Amino acid sequence: MKAQVNEIKERLHYFTGTEMFYQIPLLKTRFTDGLKYLSEVAECFWLITDTSVIAKSLMNRSEFITIDFKRLPEEKQDYSGYEAEIIYSDGNDNILEKHGYRATDFPLDELRLFFVNDTLMLPSEY
Repeated sequence: MKAQVNEIKERLHYFTGTEMFYQIPLLKTRFTDGLKYLSEVAECFWLITDTSVIAKSLMNRSEFITIDFKRLPEEKQDYSGYEAEIIYSDGNDNILEKHGYRATDFPLDELRLFFVNDTLMLPSEY
């Protein structure tokens, strides 16, 4: 792990708005400075591409999508067979889709992202 978990969490708070947008060429999804930082220190570009693909597929159901990554408690991991899940909702707690991940090396136990106007961002960057 390049950066400690607490340092990553702390640094993410400093991202408000964004200076630049980056783009996933095939998807035409934009993402912000905060997610560029996160993808580099946590080596989690997969998170940006996975969530972009799913969120884009849900755009017809909601213009604004919240994306919540959560590592499951151990007893739930044993029961479900998944180490983590990502829940996509409309911002009003209406779940649109849920994806389980059998294994993940993502360092944080939870993370919330927003997807709006084809742009993936941290809540502080909205």
